[in-house]
Order: sequence, then C-alpha cells, then structure tokens
Amino acid sequence: MPVFQWQQVNGVRFLTVTPLTETGLVKHGFTSRLGGVSQPPFHTLNLGFTVQDAPEKVVENRRRAARAVGFPLEDLVALQQVHGDRVAVVAAEHRGRGALTYETALPGTDAVITNVPGVPLSTYHADCVPVIFLDPVTPAVGLAHAGWKGTALKIAAKTLLEMKKYFGTRVEDCLVAIGPSIGPCCYEVDRPVRDAFGQAFAHGEAFFRAAGQGKWHLDLWEANASALEEAGVPRDHIFTSRLCTGCQRDLFYSHRKENGLTGRMAALIMLAG
Repeated sequence: MPVFQWQQVNGVRFLTVTPLTETGLVKHGFTSRLGGVSQPPFHTLNLGFTVQDAPEKVVENRRRAARAVGFPLEDLVALQQVHGDRVAVVAAEHRGRGALTYETALPGTDAVITNVPGVPLSTYHADCVPVIFLDPVTPAVGLAHAGWKGTALKIAAKTLLEMKKYFGTRVEDCLVAIGPSIGPCCYEVDRPVRDAFGQAFAHGEAFFRAAGQGKWHLDLWEANASALEEAGVPRDHIFTSRLCTGCQRDLFYSHRKENGLTGRMAALIMLAG
C-alpha cells in the first residue's frame, strides 16, 4: 500500500499518510487545490484568508475540507503564520480560533501541538513545507509550517521538543509526514539563504545544488528530514511525499510559480476520540 494516498470526498481531493491512518488515532490530510468554490486565480479550494479571495468562499472551502477530513469547521484552530519558530500549545478552550476569520487565529505562530482529542489543527501553505506529527503512544499531534526561514530555524525539530516538554512525548516514537511543497527542482535561492543553512546545519551544503552564478537549488524536504533525524526521529518514521507544488500546479498552489497570486492548501490533523 502506498505511504501517501489520494482521497476524494464530495469532490475534495486530499492526501492521507497510511502509517498515520493505520494507527486509528487521527483524522488528517494534506489538501490539494481541488474541490472548492473559489474563482481564478484562487481556483478552487483556497483555504487561506491572507490572499485576495472572497472571505465567504474561503469559509465555504474550509467547511468542505473539514467535512471531508472528518471534523466540524467551527472547532478548527488556525494560526497567523510569520515564518518564525514559535510553537503554540493548544487546549480545548482554543477550539474555533481562526476557523472563520483570520483575526481570531493564534498570532505570530508557525507550529501547533495538542494532546486533546477533538481539537483539529491547521497550517496553510503554497510552496512552504507542511509537516504533520503524531506521537502514537502519549498520544499527541502537531503541525509545522516550514518555509526556508522556518526550516533554517529547525521548526520541525522544535515542534517535537515542545511535544516532549508538554506531553512527555518520546521523539523516537513519533511518526512525521512531510507533505507537498516546492521541490529542489523548482526552488532556486541566492547566497544569503545558502549562508543561513550553512550556519544552521553542520552539513548544510548537502541540501544545495548549483544553479548558475550565485544561485542554488535548495532541497527543503531533505533539510527538514535531516533536522528531524538529528532530533531523534528514526529515518523510517519520516515520510516524504516528494510531490512538488511548483511542478504540479493542476493539483497544488505555488506562490513562486504563480507569482504570488494564488491560494493556500492546508495540513490538517485531529486526535480522534
């Protein structure tokens, strides 16, 4: 059985991760751009309030995505993402924060964790790396939004450390999924980005491939996997979709390839119970 599987519920297409599904502990998914009501250039399942889409369409799209994955939209917790490394710890009283408006989302946050069943978490992406975490023993779940800045800050590893701190998670127990995002084929960066990774990682140069004068292709998938492995996650517990948002714009939004005028997908997870 494939590690990543496409699902379709009432027209909403999303990816699930088989090892997470098989635990029976969570409802989860990485959404595509398919199955919503938004018009071009946000067609059709735009889930982000931060683009110039009609808010009522975003709410309807979120309602459809929530229903497809299996939870009420009104319970969803969302973030005001800032490309940082702050991790929010969410409890039952946070249900609904940011579900229907951007203003009520948790401010200045790029990762979120909970050990409370029935609290669905979300992050939003259009090239940046979505990371889903499941500690099947405690149990607990988390999400991280990792662009190049968050990746260099090792936000994925920091999310695990917060799960350990607050929930007693053992990092080696965790299952981690890296979802659709811009691949090394399409992600060209300059010297300051390369230098940031050189400072953050002992072997940061391994994530880059020369692309011409002063330019490199960056592998965010491998950089995040490396940070997770360094933090103690076994490599066979790290699952990478290797689906590039830049290459597959029929399925995904790409901020870079669509010159910033595009929608947002979501990573979603909730502890069942």
